[in-house]
Order: sequence, then structure tokens, then C-alpha cells
Amino acid sequence: MPIAVRQLVAICRALAAQARLVVMDEPTASLTHTEIDALLETVNGLKAHRIATVFVSHKLEEVMRIAERVTVLRDGSRVGTYPAGDIDRYRLAELMTGHKLEPSLKPRLANEGAPILEVRGLTRRGHYEGIDLALRPGEILGIIGRLGSGRTELALSLFGMNPPDSGEIRVAGKSVRLRTNRTAIRRGIGYVSEDRLSLGLVMPQSIADNIVVSILRKLTGILGLIDGDRRRKTVSRWIHELNVKTSAPDRPVQELSGGNQQRVVLAKWLATDPRILILDSPTVGIDVGAKAGIYQTVDALSRRGIAIILISDEVEEVLHQTHRILVMLSGRITAAFDPGEVTERELREAINA
Repeated sequence: MPIAVRQLVAICRALAAQARLVVMDEPTASLTHTEIDALLETVNGLKAHRIATVFVSHKLEEVMRIAERVTVLRDGSRVGTYPAGDIDRYRLAELMTGHKLEPSLKPRLANEGAPILEVRGLTRRGHYEGIDLALRPGEILGIIGRLGSGRTELALSLFGMNPPDSGEIRVAGKSVRLRTNRTAIRRGIGYVSEDRLSLGLVMPQSIADNIVVSILRKLTGILGLIDGDRRRKTVSRWIHELNVKTSAPDRPVQELSGGNQQRVVLAKWLATDPRILILDSPTVGIDVGAKAGIYQTVDALSRRGIAIILISDEVEEVLHQTHRILVMLSGRITAAFDPGEVTERELREAINA
């Protein structure tokens, strides 16, 4: 069954046991917006039947929608308990992290040079149609759309894993045929998938193995064996640059927090020295503090001239973390916005048009 239905079955099991208290630990981590709305309605239904709910989450918008009281934990300690009506999500983020996280719009991109990536009339039947876009060095281009809009299918085509039926892709002014991900990597394209647990990482393997898995050929010596010294230096460099919090690089990556796992995924692709980096929902399942760290990393990559496509279904994320926004609906780009000239409400209306 879909994850959302599994959640409802679990709730039914609790009700069948005549539970008076239901504890939900990150119940919306893998759900779409529509499924989240349905689950929150169910929680309100439990309340109407005088069943109490403890709703554990780092998604501030959901907490503010569902909770009557909010208890904030940080580093294993209780910061405090507050009436939900007395705080907003920005104050909540400050309590969770210990410092203010005030969103601000990015300044306009200074680089108006030639695009590093151009897409013209790209079409794959049943997935997307007539896609035109251009991406410049150092630009962060946001692509937002509901589930089924074609955004991930487009990303996979740009990474050589979902070849288009027609249209053209140009990298640094040259027309390319991206038929495999190996070809895309050789052209300087990296892809951070939306599902880091099953597609982005080999969970039982070490942090070090995950970082170098995409560049093993670069680390081999004359005899075709991996140069241990070069491997250690590469791993050490990226752990340091991306501030991966670990006691040792040989720890299994599954032992890390979600935010640190995502940093390892980024390290894996940055090790390939990409010119273009596609980030598909890079902050899904990580808390507000870890999100801020990922955003800082993305900004640093942008300043280094790496062109970035940031795919997301969070309006606030694309509004504050990109230089330009494209809206996808039913496989087509239906609107384009400058973040400084559109409101959250207008962007939501374009997504749901």
C-alpha cells in the first residue's frame, strides 16, 4: 500500500486497541502535500473523539497547523513549552536552533554571461513536453511543482537516466546526447536524488566509500588499484569542506543524521568536479537547523560558479533560496518568476492553477 494508507492502517490499529493516546513520530516524512492534509484531518478527527496525540515533527508549518501546545527540544534538553498561538514558525526555528533564521531574498545574479546549460523543446512522451530553459554559471534555478508535474523526470533526463524523445540539450554551447548517467558525469553534471536512502547512498557502507564511489577511476594508480593516500585525502577534504559531523570516515553512513547524510551525498557529487548540479528535494526529511546548513553549502557552491537546479515542492524554499523560479504543471513549464517580484500566495496559486 502507499505510505499514506499504511499510516492510516497504523492509526486504525491504535484505535482498535482503544488507545487514549497516540504518539506519531515523524508521520509525514514521506508523504505528499495532499496526503499530509488528509493525515492532519485525521488527527483532528482523533481530537474530536477525545483521543490525545503527541505529534513529533521538525516540519514547522505542520506543527503550527495541528498543535495546541508545542514543546521544543534541543540537544536532548527541553527548551520550553509554549501555546501554539503565541509563537510563529520563525520564533519556533530560533528556539530549535538557538539562533535566528530570518529568511531573505537572494540578490540578483551578477553573472549575465553565456548559459552553461540550455534546453530547447525537450520532450518525453507521458513525462514532460516542450521544455525550454537556460542556466548560467553560479545561478540557482528553482523548479517547483506538485507531485506528477514532471520535474523529477526532467531532472533524470538532464542526468542521462530518462532520455528524451525529442529536443536539444546544450552544455557550454555544445549540443550533447545524454543517454547514460556516465555521459552526464563526463559532461560535468551531478545529480542529488530526492530519495537519498535508496538512490543517493549505500547505507551499510562507510562514509568514505560513499564519498569516493563516483570517482574510483580517478583514484586508481598504474596497476589499476585504488591509491589509498589519494583516497584518504579526498575523503578528508570533503568531510572538512562540507562539515560532515562524524568521529571517523569508516563509520557506516546509516549512523549519521539526515542532514549529515545529505552532506555525504553532496560530497560524492562535488568530488566529480561538476559544472552543473541538480538537487532534487535536497532538504526533505531534515530539520530546520540542518536545512540552514545545506542552504549555506548551496550558496557557497553558487559563489564558486557551479550552476544549480534546485527542485522542490516547498514554496518558501524556492522563494528564498533561488535566483529564478520556474513552475511545472502537467509536464510543462507554465510560469516563471523573479523571487523579488512574487509573493508566496501568488506562487502557490501558480502551482495549483
